[in-house]
Amino acid sequence: MRSWARDLALGCRLAISGGREGWTRTVLTAVGVGLGVALLLLSAAVPNILDARSERTSARADLRFTEQPLVKGDDTLLVLDVGTRYRGEHIYGRMLRAEGVNAPRPPGVAELPGPGEMLVSPSLERLLTGPDGALLRERLDARIVGTIGDEGLAGAREHAFYVGSDSITEDRAQRIDGFGVVDDSEGLDPVLLMLTVVIFAVLLLPVAVFIGAAVRFGGDRRDRRLAALRLVGADGAMIRRIAAGEALLGSVLGLGVGAVVFFAGRQLVELFTVMDVTVFAGDVRPTLALTLLVVLAVPAAAVAVTLFALRRVVIEPLGVVRHATGGRRRLWWRLLFPALGLALLAPLVGTIGAESGGGNEMQVAAGAVLLLIGVAVLLPWLVEAVVGRLPGGGVPWQLATRRLQLSSGTSARVVSGIAVASAGAIALQMLFAGVSADYVEATGEDPGRAQFQVWGFSLGDHSQTEAAVRRFRETPGIRDVTGYSVVYAGSLAGPAQGGRQGGVEVLVGDCATLAEFAVLDGCAAGDAFLSEASNPDPESTPPGPGDPVVMSGPAATEWTIPATTRMIAPRADSPLHDAARLYVTPEVLPSDLLRGGRVEFFVNLDAAEPDAVEHLRTAVVKVSPYFMISERVALREDDRFAGIRRGLFIGALLTMLLIGASMLVTTLEQLRERRRLLAVLVAFGTRRSTLTWSVLLQTAVPVVLGLALAIGVGLGLGAVLMSMVDLSVRVDWTSIGQITGVAAGVVLLVTALSLPVLWRLMRPDGLRTE
Repeated sequence: MRSWARDLALGCRLAISGGREGWTRTVLTAVGVGLGVALLLLSAAVPNILDARSERTSARADLRFTEQPLVKGDDTLLVLDVGTRYRGEHIYGRMLRAEGVNAPRPPGVAELPGPGEMLVSPSLERLLTGPDGALLRERLDARIVGTIGDEGLAGAREHAFYVGSDSITEDRAQRIDGFGVVDDSEGLDPVLLMLTVVIFAVLLLPVAVFIGAAVRFGGDRRDRRLAALRLVGADGAMIRRIAAGEALLGSVLGLGVGAVVFFAGRQLVELFTVMDVTVFAGDVRPTLALTLLVVLAVPAAAVAVTLFALRRVVIEPLGVVRHATGGRRRLWWRLLFPALGLALLAPLVGTIGAESGGGNEMQVAAGAVLLLIGVAVLLPWLVEAVVGRLPGGGVPWQLATRRLQLSSGTSARVVSGIAVASAGAIALQMLFAGVSADYVEATGEDPGRAQFQVWGFSLGDHSQTEAAVRRFRETPGIRDVTGYSVVYAGSLAGPAQGGRQGGVEVLVGDCATLAEFAVLDGCAAGDAFLSEASNPDPESTPPGPGDPVVMSGPAATEWTIPATTRMIAPRADSPLHDAARLYVTPEVLPSDLLRGGRVEFFVNLDAAEPDAVEHLRTAVVKVSPYFMISERVALREDDRFAGIRRGLFIGALLTMLLIGASMLVTTLEQLRERRRLLAVLVAFGTRRSTLTWSVLLQTAVPVVLGLALAIGVGLGLGAVLMSMVDLSVRVDWTSIGQITGVAAGVVLLVTALSLPVLWRLMRPDGLRTE
């Protein structure tokens, strides 16, 4: 242990006292490691981020499910959900009416707003007072009297408001005596849990690969310095420990750089909203256990990687033997990683399902990680095997292939991270596409006929519904509106009396409106029509022409279906074709029978008006604050599945940014190592364009091989994961092409950014040496 400590300390001293060359290498190592550490710390903060958001949203929750309704008292409050959306962003909103002086206050609110007053979040206040909030100000036109505190917001940039009212009533709003509920939501089912585990494995493994590559910066020059130590008596084991000490110092400094980047970046998270997700800087706190794991694992990995890298290097007193012919990379031990990964995953095939149960999450994660590690360890062997057989060509090609033949491992390390990330992304894409059918359902809605649906409590009589239709049609950006009133009619006679059971919805509208939903054989004022259900229930027969019914509402009122009612068929493309319905014109049904019903509107927007939906939302609020609005979509996605997809997008974005930044640092370090060689070639007359093309080709060959390997491993991992959830294996080559295109684009962008440094290194002063 004393020998290890002494030699590691000597390596750290050499890294510090090695002059500008030593410091440059140490700084580059620290930067490369630091970028990876910053992302690891961010990943370690995810549990605290989710917990903090959940605590705040649960503390302000106002939903109550009780057997006995609350009685109005000194400590009760009426609450109405008036949330909305504005240009794609969700706005949390509640309308409040205090029923006593001790009415509860939501978190972050010092005093409840009065009628016509509004409390807003800081982010919403900036939006309303800025130039982009003109349309929203028409919708939220109450007077701003204060702001909501941080404890009442889900995140720093959340748009939220509380508006006071003296007009909402208990039959329309919810009465509560306090805010906050215990979060008893169900956890993720086994399939979604497996998705989450695989996502973390896929996103974090490239980070570990880059950290391993960063601690090997400047290996050639370091080994020449170590040869001098061999000259003064150090043995081979001591040399390896000294080299590990240099890497140890770089990794420890990298921890500091990573901490600085993390805490500096943490202050910037409040400036961004990604897919409706916003957090407070104080929430981004790494958990203690995961932080300690990062702090201990990164330096240990730096030492282990350095010792492993030096196994093929012979450092002697008169120089370094690194590129001698002979000793090719062995393949057998590299195949052990994917073999072990498959061995772990194979017993789980067909055992994971949303209903049947799940497997061991740690086993799934370990198997996926081992398969992806196989990409990183197989790529150097593949590059060496291929470049050794490349044919000759032009001068740029010869320079590129010769460099790859001499140092294929270095080139493979540059692209190994992007290859691992691509393989993981391909596997995840296959799994997402396979399980999406269980979490995305067809709604049967036709957005081509109407893009939005508005509904709410009855406005009183049908004339008010028609007035609302006219108001909507006058709104900019609305092409057409179909509105009608609906009330439920139940059978008056019960089974005990030998009568029919069941009921029917009564839809009230003019002939043009009724024709939107049913096939009419002529229509005039006073007509009534009845359609049968597409899949009738044999145990429930709806009332027919001439039958007495009781209308829903505050006071049950009897009514008789007209005997002249004609049987019709609903339109096949109608959103109301599923159940039996009675279609009547306003003259058939007395207006007072509609008070217990509802109104519905189908809205068709003008695609040429960019803010049409914003005008619609404003018009809905003006007509009635009780109305709800929803977008009609052909497919609807499960919220938890959508949340995982959103998390994958955010994590993939951060990982790709890390990959790009780390590859740029690695490329610049390699160019710095070869600056004398580049300067010599230019001094002997080599054209700059020739050297530029050679650098591009040196990157292109490993990238092509790495992406080919990534596709193979990604397809294999994806097939295994799909088999685990008992899905047939299908390959979406378009998505695979997009993934590999993005990966290749990142590499090309990094290479392009490194070209200015390459051109500067070709200057004659690159010949200077010390």
